[in-house]
Amino acid sequence: MGTVTTHDGTTIFYKDWGPRDGEPIVFHHGWPLSADDWDNQMLFFLAQGYRVIAHDRRGHGRSTQTATGHDMDTYAADVTALTDALDLRGAVHIGHSTGGGEVARYVARAKPGRVSKAVLVGAVPPLMLKTEANPGGLPIEVFDGFREGVAANRAQSFIDIPSGPFYGFNRPGAQVSQGLIDNWWRQGMMGAANAHYECVAAFSETDFTEDLQQIEVPVLVAHGTDDQVVPYDDSAPLTVKLLKNGTLKSYEGYPHGMLSTHPEVLNPDILAFIRS
Repeated sequence: MGTVTTHDGTTIFYKDWGPRDGEPIVFHHGWPLSADDWDNQMLFFLAQGYRVIAHDRRGHGRSTQTATGHDMDTYAADVTALTDALDLRGAVHIGHSTGGGEVARYVARAKPGRVSKAVLVGAVPPLMLKTEANPGGLPIEVFDGFREGVAANRAQSFIDIPSGPFYGFNRPGAQVSQGLIDNWWRQGMMGAANAHYECVAAFSETDFTEDLQQIEVPVLVAHGTDDQVVPYDDSAPLTVKLLKNGTLKSYEGYPHGMLSTHPEVLNPDILAFIRS
């Protein structure tokens, strides 16, 4: 485990496991979590011989609780600082939810040779917010609700979200995992309330259209059709249309947090894409 310091003095915490000469995979977590959300995937790909790296976004987890920089441009710049410090070349970048937006912005701007492939899982691109240009998006009131939850009672909000829509535990017949709920809460409460509040705008109001159009490397877009956080119809199918070399893989009835509820399905599929 280590840290890297960015241009504005922010300390970014990261994990770096596996052989230094192994093919690197970099994991980008969702809101309001941390690198710990990737434990299952990191152990899986570590066992396959990969070098696995995951960082805590600024204001999240064990990284600096900064007053500024809670926007996609800065998030991507922080990733650049990390990948430069570790001198990662030919890396695969995998992002979930907000982390998928971070991947899109970073990969679109990455230096030549840094990235070989990317994977977007339940990711926020192209744009979550409903606008005239994006009539299928979610109304601003949805995101205001997230902000109100953080400001009023963050601890309770961070129980309600994983207990309900995030993992689909509000669906009839769902197999509820209290461990997943508790771990979600634990990760969320490690971070800063201001970072979580401001990140809502970053993941909901950032338009990734141009980023997606600029990406040259192969991209796997994986999304559950019962995603209650980032609805399927206004995300994955639109993202693939904007990519030069995108592959869409849909998971019928899977929730937003399908990496945690169905890792036995997602992990081998991502491995197959990386090896293809």
